[in-house]
Amino acid sequence: MGRPTMVVIPDAALFALPFSTWADAVAHAVPELDVRYVPLGDDPAPHLTDADAALGMLTPELLAAAPRLRWLQCPIAAPPPAFFFPALVEHPVVVTNLRGVYRDNVADHVMAFVLAFARGLPRYGAQQAARQWHRDVADVPICDLGATAMLIVGCGEVGAALAPRARAFGIRVVGVDSFPERVSAAVDECHPIHALDSLLPLADWVVLTVPHTPVTEGMFDSARFARMKASACFVNIGRGETVRLDDLNAALAGGVLAGAAIDVSELEPLPESHPLWDRPNVMITPHVASFGRETDSAREAVIVENAQRFVRGEALRYVVDKVLRY
Repeated sequence: MGRPTMVVIPDAALFALPFSTWADAVAHAVPELDVRYVPLGDDPAPHLTDADAALGMLTPELLAAAPRLRWLQCPIAAPPPAFFFPALVEHPVVVTNLRGVYRDNVADHVMAFVLAFARGLPRYGAQQAARQWHRDVADVPICDLGATAMLIVGCGEVGAALAPRARAFGIRVVGVDSFPERVSAAVDECHPIHALDSLLPLADWVVLTVPHTPVTEGMFDSARFARMKASACFVNIGRGETVRLDDLNAALAGGVLAGAAIDVSELEPLPESHPLWDRPNVMITPHVASFGRETDSAREAVIVENAQRFVRGEALRYVVDKVLRY
């Protein structure tokens, strides 16, 4: 019997990812695998007929062309909903993703937002751009972090990295999760997801880290924002589709929230005409929270390790529940 085969399928929508480099790394580190790289634009189907594993995005047609497929490595942490088409969900193939790779970068990004709001940096940044020196802090929302509470909505990898960072500044950290019994994050309290609405009025910082799934789409809307403190700040670091952008804008315009920071948006790129760009109490970054100098090497390390585990018949890292999408 020959070596098991792994097919690497680049995707035009993810052109920045180093698929060929990953293929070379796996081939070098796992000689037990026959690694086949499919050049962008070529039809992967012929290569999948005897494939045991694949790295990339599949379609229903490509999955049907791979009768031996046992493992599919997603090349990103949270793929678009179309990745989990019905046939893939029902298929016995094990799907893994890269969710643990980005946890520290994303947690640092959240704390950058929190610290900026706590010290009034959005206001001072605007003053600097206007060459203004105003020391009157009466209307600048500077706060004592040790007197605040953070609610982390979704206590997975990012939540586990964020909680100790927030607590280091004296922030009380409360978590809410669909599976609180599985949460490893060092939070002060952890509650089931049905407690979310009762916890929102108690938080000064609400941080949304959840992936985009049929359940989480539009999770934060006008009703949820209305439950928050008027002095609270909202941070979305997970997926843009989990927040109704127009409802967030309305909440900020109406004084329902003190501020918001978003790295992801329901519409990406955020249109130039969107009113959120002009709000002085909003910070926007262009979906860059996961970036870091070591990100590519960390992603490669997970892919290589999973390939090694696969040929040894060991449990893979970051296995996805295909029904839940995470």
